[in-house]
Amino acid sequence: MTGSPHEALHRIFQEDTSLFTRTLHRVLGVQMPIPHAVSVISPDLTDTRPMERRADTVLLAESEFRNQIVVVESQTDPEEQKRRRWPYYVSYLHDKHECDVTLLVVCSKEKTAKWARGPFTIGPPGNPCQVTRPFVLGPDNVPIINDLGHASQDVVFTVFSALTHSRSPQAAAILNVLAAALDTIDTDSAGFLAEFTEIGLGETAARSAWRTLMSAQSYRYQSEYACQLRSEAKAELRAEVEAEVKAEGKAELVLRVLKRRGIHVPSSTRDQILSCTETTTLERWFDRALDARSIEDVFN
Repeated sequence: MTGSPHEALHRIFQEDTSLFTRTLHRVLGVQMPIPHAVSVISPDLTDTRPMERRADTVLLAESEFRNQIVVVESQTDPEEQKRRRWPYYVSYLHDKHECDVTLLVVCSKEKTAKWARGPFTIGPPGNPCQVTRPFVLGPDNVPIINDLGHASQDVVFTVFSALTHSRSPQAAAILNVLAAALDTIDTDSAGFLAEFTEIGLGETAARSAWRTLMSAQSYRYQSEYACQLRSEAKAELRAEVEAEVKAEGKAELVLRVLKRRGIHVPSSTRDQILSCTETTTLERWFDRALDARSIEDVFN
């Protein structure tokens, strides 16, 4: 299972190793030979020098006519170091495996996608000796899948669409059809993809929407996953309630101390104390109330 949004955007090409051919043709109109076998190979591109270079995902696509390497890079923000690394990845793998190399960059931010298209050149301006033009998939060109019929035809691509558009206003619409589309495939695969989606959405509003959808609706594939989400939601709610009760009790203690010490508390100040939910603040007010001579001493 992937552990972050960065990993999810390239790891999805490992989970469905023919996804790259379908996606390049569907999004960019690039027709690639249909491979008869695709395998994940080592992403370690380190040579004999003590400098480690590691791509995100590297696939070896074998077909009847020719083999090719596909390097999949997940890029969150523009990174100048990649201007030097990406040309190296392509040339290194081309030399090592003696076959064509395709560089595919996937982004969830439109600004990053525009930057990643390059071209990245090495050599004199106007006459570069090497030019790197990655294929780039991002929110500006990956289709928004918000129709159940289309989503059901390629569920993994729908997951990819959801992750790519995780920061866009269309994310909720994609997630709604994705949830229903997952119910059309086997439950084991659907359960895995549901969890994969949650992790891949990262710390976005879309992730909260997905968790709400998974815990509120009922699908065949949810089972343990849904139970886990409901349990977590109940635990979070319980913790919030306990925190509120704890804070309410501390607020009452502050007021009791002030009353015992004969300090007048205006109604507006009383409301301020009772509405406070930060226990550290209430504890500070309590400590001050023990020695305060006026209400101002509690807050200043």
